[in-house]
This record gives sequence, C-alpha cells and structure tokens, in this order.
Amino acid sequence: MTVNGRISFWFADGPVPAPGLGLDGDTTADVAIVGAGYTGLWTAYYLKQARPELDVVVLESRFAGFGASGRNGGWLTNSITGGRDRCVRSHGRQVAGRFQELLNGTVDEVAAVARAEGIEADICKGGELNVTRNRAQLRRLQAWAAAEALWPEAGAVLLDREQTQERIRIDGALGGLWQPHCARIHPGKLVRGLARAVLRRGVRLYEGTTVTRIAPGLARTDRGDVRAAYVLRATEGFTANLKGAHRDWLPMNSSMIATEPLPEAVWEQIGWAQRETVGDLAHAYMYAQRTADNRIALGGRGVPYRFGSRTDTDGSTQPRTIRALTGILQEMFPAARGAAIDHAWSGVLGVPRDWTATVGLDPRTGLGWAGGYVGTGVAATNLAARTLRDLVLDPDSELAAMPWTNRRVRRWEPEPLRWIAVQAMYAAYRAADRAEAHGLARTSRLARAADRVSGKGGAGGSLRGASATR
Repeated sequence: MTVNGRISFWFADGPVPAPGLGLDGDTTADVAIVGAGYTGLWTAYYLKQARPELDVVVLESRFAGFGASGRNGGWLTNSITGGRDRCVRSHGRQVAGRFQELLNGTVDEVAAVARAEGIEADICKGGELNVTRNRAQLRRLQAWAAAEALWPEAGAVLLDREQTQERIRIDGALGGLWQPHCARIHPGKLVRGLARAVLRRGVRLYEGTTVTRIAPGLARTDRGDVRAAYVLRATEGFTANLKGAHRDWLPMNSSMIATEPLPEAVWEQIGWAQRETVGDLAHAYMYAQRTADNRIALGGRGVPYRFGSRTDTDGSTQPRTIRALTGILQEMFPAARGAAIDHAWSGVLGVPRDWTATVGLDPRTGLGWAGGYVGTGVAATNLAARTLRDLVLDPDSELAAMPWTNRRVRRWEPEPLRWIAVQAMYAAYRAADRAEAHGLARTSRLARAADRVSGKGGAGGSLRGASATR
C-alpha cells in the first residue's frame, strides 16, 4: 500500500520528527534566521564558522527540514536559477561565467562539509543526465547543447541515442545532455545532519515556533519576540504565510513517488550504474534518482498551485498525480512496471515573478533574504548562505557581487489573476507535451505562449532540489 504524505519518503525510516525545543519568551541575538531548511541552516553554519562568538538564533514553525529541504528530489546540481543570459545582461559574460564556476564548486563544497561533519547523506556524484524522447524534444536538446557549448565552465556533453542508452536504458530515449557537476543525495539525511551540526556549533535552534512578522531588528513569533541586529528570511515556499509577503514568491507545488527497492535483475535491464540524476525535456518535466537502497524516486508537477497561495501541512498529494507519475515511471522504465509504489508526497517551492533566485541584505534595516530557487535549490542554498554570511560580515567579497545579489523583483498579481495564470500556463504545457508526444516535430506554440505568460522564458521549476527544490 502506498504511503501518501507523512512529509516525504525521506523521513520514512522513522516517525515524523516532533518539534524540538521551542522559544520560551522574548530573547535577543546577533542574528535571527527565520526558517530551518537548507538556506537557514547553512547560513547559521557559515556565520558560526566565520565568527564563533556570534549569537545566532534559527526559528522554525515545525521542525528542521519540514519544507522543501526534506521533500525534494535530491539533485545537488549547479543550475543557475533563471538562466545565465540574465546574468550576462546585468553583469557581463565574465561575471556570469564565474557565477557558474562557483555553483559548480558548491556541489563539492556540500560533499566536503558532509564528510567533515560526519553527515552520511548518500552523496554520489554521477552527474546530471537530461534525455529527449520525441522529435520536438530532440530539437530543443540540440539547441540547448549548442548554447551550452558557449559555456565550457558548465562542462555539458551532448550524447547520441547509443551513448544515452549506455548510461541508462530509458525507453524511447533519442539522446541526452550530461553535465558532471551534480550529485544524488538523500535530502532528509542532509538536512537532519546539518541541523545537528549547527547545534554542535552553538546555534540556538527553536522549533515549533511560528514567526508571524518580520521587521527591522525584530522577528515576532507566537512564543515571544526575538530582537537582533540582523533578521534573515529563509522561508522559501512558505514566504506567503508571512505578513506583508503574500505576493512576493508564489508557492508552487511539486510531487514525487518512490518505488519499492528493485531487484538486481531489474537494474541489469535499466543500467544506471553511475547514479546520475535524470530529467527530460518535456515542458511539464520529470526528475528522478536511483536511491542508495535501489529505488526509483521520480517527481513532476501535480496540482501546481493552490488558490490564495495556500500551502499544505503533511505532504500528501492527489491520487491522480500518483497515477500520472507512475505512468511516466512505467513508460520510461518498462523493467520497473511491476514495482510497487511505496511512497508519494508533495511540497512547495518558492517562485519569484521572474523565476530567478535572489539573495540580499539591506544594511540600513538589517533585513536579509534568500530564496526563490524554483526547484534548483539543493546546491544554490549553500552558495546563497555563504553569500548572506558575506553580506553580514564582508560585504565587499566576491560572493556579495554575484548577479543574484540584492535583486529587486516585482510582486505576483493579486488573486484570482495569479491562480488563473498558473492554471492556464500548466494546462498549456500539458497540451504541448501531448501534441509533441503524438508527433509534432517542433516546440508547440502553446508552450511558447505559456512561457510568455509566466515571464520565465524557460523550463520552469521542480522539487528537483529545493529549499522545496532539485
């Protein structure tokens, strides 16, 4: 029987964590961080590493990793959320290339910290493989490969059908694009290990403590006020729950399933020996990994958005979404058709209006923020945290000058406009995918129209990695 919800499969090895120590009345700190996902925990970690004497408080409404950091697809990858072209337009080719190199190195940075802190997070650096399964997708793949050839920093390699099938035997795959700067991880193990690491360094982590308002020098909670010189927001997909931030980032839903452990006979048919993360070039695309215990964990878009920016509580997803994801799994990996689906879940990721992540700090007010990773946050959260550290402690550093720093983005439209726009956008993407699967040899005009409506001009996001993202 499929377990639906209970936060995610990544917490299935035991009971759902109960909130730990909560705030007990008013307090003060040097830095208050709102949100105990990857962004908040990494920020606390690097602040204490740089200045052990700092008094750092992290506030979390449920428990560390409750949001996307504990629900994502486990892609520790080097993606620049929003694409490199925006970076080139704002900061030039050289800076954009350096930004890419920093994200490449972030994959190794996370692995190195995990080793140093004794965090066993099933990290395996097999790269990222994106495959194409029809002619329209193949044309997009070839165009993408040509664009990637202009960015040797990323290291992408175009694969033909045979080369793709040598790596992983995906039914109908016509080709692929592989890049080396990606590792598969177990998201729950990483976030829980990171929470233990910050506690060892003396960070005060208060769980079961809901922040209701952020203001200069103040984080107001349901259990008392925290006054601090710096208040840093790391709430990602749950940002809409904060007073005054309802339209800042749209909470987009993504869903996943995980099979039972597959026998060796099935893996002999599939391959996947290098543990690459796997995606495709559909418009409403999928993302997958081979887990350390030999399951396939696969995700994609279910119900993309709830009216009024509502967010879920227990991670359950719709039965029709489970059926749709199971269908994708069985189409791509026929050898796994008989596998039971052990777990299904969902989560939210933060989407800015221009679909591009941002990190910032107002030195006048001490208010900072990071997020909007659009599903590419497992690695980006680490670099964002180091950037926040520098904005607080060393604002003239190289990291503080990267293209995502202190960007200002217009807010999302009020309801019902944003609900109508998101529903129409994903209906168009699904229709475009159907047309291309049935033989349309070029990218559907419906998809191009949806890109214009969204304002992203690109592939969109997923729970591939989080702060509820790849």
